[in-house]
This record gives sequence, structure tokens and C-alpha cells, in this order.
Amino acid sequence: MNTTRQKKTRPRVGIVGGGSWATAIAKMLTESGARVNWFMRKPETIDAFKILHHNPRYLTEVAFDVSKLNLTDDLDRLARMSDTIVFAIPSAFLKNVLSRSRVSLQEKTVVSAIKGLIPDDHLTIGEFFNREYDVPFNRIVILSGPCHAEEIALERLSYLTFSSRDLETARDVARLFECHYTRTTISDDIYGTEYGTVLKNVFAIAAGICHGLRYGDNFQSVLIANALQEMDRFVHAVDPIPRDIKHSAYLGDLLVTAYSQFSRNRTFGTMIGKGYSVKSAQLEMLMIAEGYYGVKGIHEINKQYRVHMPITNAVYNILYERISPVIEARLLTEELR
Repeated sequence: MNTTRQKKTRPRVGIVGGGSWATAIAKMLTESGARVNWFMRKPETIDAFKILHHNPRYLTEVAFDVSKLNLTDDLDRLARMSDTIVFAIPSAFLKNVLSRSRVSLQEKTVVSAIKGLIPDDHLTIGEFFNREYDVPFNRIVILSGPCHAEEIALERLSYLTFSSRDLETARDVARLFECHYTRTTISDDIYGTEYGTVLKNVFAIAAGICHGLRYGDNFQSVLIANALQEMDRFVHAVDPIPRDIKHSAYLGDLLVTAYSQFSRNRTFGTMIGKGYSVKSAQLEMLMIAEGYYGVKGIHEINKQYRVHMPITNAVYNILYERISPVIEARLLTEELR
């Protein structure tokens, strides 16, 4: 009797994405006992996964019991089988992936594990699902760190923040991710945490650029201190509610992204600082650095708010205006205190 009841109430969670973050999310969800439906775009990736029992391209050291996964390349099928859907793909690809689906998302709980903005539209992922797919904000959850997929793979203690207008929805989703190496917290700051995830990638690119230019730890500490102040000014201008910018969802996520060896945005910035062009750095990395798209979106949004953002402006000028990193970094040193 109890077993039957458990099966009926077992959470049905869908994952959209086949990268390292999606793989880490699948690991956490299977640890907590959720029924995991997993969309991957390429059928050959699914076939290889079933044979190898791991993602053939990302976090290959993470082994899965494939009997606990329902792998599919049919997004409509995944949506029909899932009550909660976690999106873990680069923001630049979201529109294209969703264009293949005809299933309504209005009754789903939508979780964004995307750390970027919709290019050209300059919308947060929460705004995008609300405006384009009529998902109520109280059914949208923003997943933020501080957390790297690589450390989830190693089962190193990690902390996650889940933000929603409805704290009960945030709490329900947070429970799905709890296991022996994760701790979770909830927040109602859906805008602050989401913009924070975008900005920390921009600031990590700045840290990487300066590292590539051989600025040392002394300078980096000042850069990140100023980056936190810049984040605080921006999120307060966009959504002026009480928040503690020193919370791990903001400061913690900024620190791990700016300093970690696993940070693809810092790596991308380091390559730019060492003289790579944007295109050559992107080709060599083979992964998306979300801050590249994020800095353009923040730059456009800030035309309305006119927040003083010297670090963001410097990164934008280097990546999009092709101004020398040496010149921009030198100018930036005069802005920081």
C-alpha cells in the first residue's frame, strides 16, 4: 500500500539540455528520488548515453542508472510527462528549442537554470516565460548558486538558491534538489537573483581579462569588491526591494564564478586578455560563456536606468566595440576604489 502511494506521488521532473549543468541537475534529481525525464536534442547522444551510462560529452565521470531516466528527443513528450520542467540550456538557444514544442507550459512549474538573458529581447528568462508562454510568476523558479556543475559531479558540498514569487513553490522545487552534498535556501527575489546570475558572469569575464593582462590578486580583490557594488546598484534600480547583497546567492555566486578554475566565463575572459579574438576564444572553448550575451543585454537595459557600471561598460567595449583590453583595463583602474 505505501509503495503504491509513493509511486503515485513521485515527482515527475523534466530536464531540457544536454550540457554539464543539465547533467549535474540530473544527478541531483536522481539522488533525491525524482522521476527524471530528460530532453536532449540529438538522438545519437541519447543512444550513446544508453550504452555508456553517462553523458558522452559532459561530466563523463558521472554514472547513471539509465533505468531511472527517460531520455527523449521529443520536447512535447517530455512536457506531457513532467509537472516540473528545468531548463538548463544556453539562453541564446532557448527560443529555438521551444519553437519545436506545442504543449502549453501554463500549468507547469518552470525552473530556470539558465544564467543569461534572451538575446535581442533583453528579457530575463522569468520574464520570457511569463510574457511569451503565459507561465504565472508564482510558477516560475530561478535556480542560482553559488555552484559549479563540476563540483556537483565530485559530490563536494554545494549550496543552491531557489527564488520565486511564491515561496511554497520555491520550497517544493528546492526539496527535489536536496541530497547529501547539497544545501538549499529559498528567496522571493526573483529579479535580483536572476540579474545577479547574469552580472556575475559579466564580472567573471572582467576578472579573466585582467588575469590575462597579468593584473594580480591585489587588483582582483578591488575589482570584485567594486563588482558587488555595481551589482547592488543595478538590481536595486531595476527592482528596489530590500535584499542583502552579501547573501550567497549574490556575493557567493559572484566569488565562485570570478575565481574558480571551473568558471567558463573567467576562462573566456582570460583568453581575451591574452589576445584571442572573441570568435577564436569561443571556438576554442567549445562551450558557451553566457556573459558574452549577458553584457550586451545589461548594456541595453541600462540605457533606461543609467546606473554607473564601469566594469560592465569595460567588458562591453572590449567584446562588442573591439576596444583594446589593455586600454579598457587601464581606464577601469582609474574608476575603482
